[in-house]
Amino acid sequence: MAEPKSVTAAVLVIGDEILSGRTKDRNIGHLAERLTGIGIDLKEVRVVSDDEAAIVEAVNALRARYTYVFTTGGIGPTHDDITADSIAKAFGVAIGIDPRAKALMMERFAEADLNEARLRMARIPAGANLITNRISKAPGFWIGNVIVMAGVPSIMQAMLEEVIPKLETGLPMLSETVRADLREGDIGTELAAVAKAHPEVTIGSYPFLDELGLPNTNLVVRARDAEKLTAARAAVETMLAAVRARLGR
Repeated sequence: MAEPKSVTAAVLVIGDEILSGRTKDRNIGHLAERLTGIGIDLKEVRVVSDDEAAIVEAVNALRARYTYVFTTGGIGPTHDDITADSIAKAFGVAIGIDPRAKALMMERFAEADLNEARLRMARIPAGANLITNRISKAPGFWIGNVIVMAGVPSIMQAMLEEVIPKLETGLPMLSETVRADLREGDIGTELAAVAKAHPEVTIGSYPFLDELGLPNTNLVVRARDAEKLTAARAAVETMLAAVRARLGR
């Protein structure tokens, strides 16, 4: 049986407000969770300032490397919302007020209220498809493999749900968590041996303080094949039992 095709993605977060700390990003985690759930591997996240050259460079690098690039931020009505212009430059296409986008915005605004600032949100690169925005009407857009969405979390999430049915997807990643009741340093060598014996499974180690305030570890086993996941989890549990017995835990 042929191996399922790998579908990959990157997220490009655009905005000085993120880099300055004035705004705390709430989109990366949501995107990661939704994409993982439909079998798209999020491989990279970048954050860039409201700088045309930085956006163009990042977009062109990421779109050449991954199946999809999702951008958030910089498509509002103000002077520093330059994402759409930068995406157009990255693709080498013109940009202007799109009649489709303007018509959508007129569902919310009277034409007299569509001032120069608001009309900036109707400027779409040539050849792009619109992404419906059921919350505030100003659309995102999709050009090539780049999906351009708002930075406001509620609007980004609404746009993402419009996009998801149209995406190419892979097999969802399955995941199970095993509590070690040991410290990371107690199991590092043994865990590496288990991981080496199960190369098609990803095993992550995540330290935490337990309910007694003591250092503990969660081991997260991930795979797309249920049988391989079960086998790896069993190997992890066998290893943990052996280490606990050796340490008298």
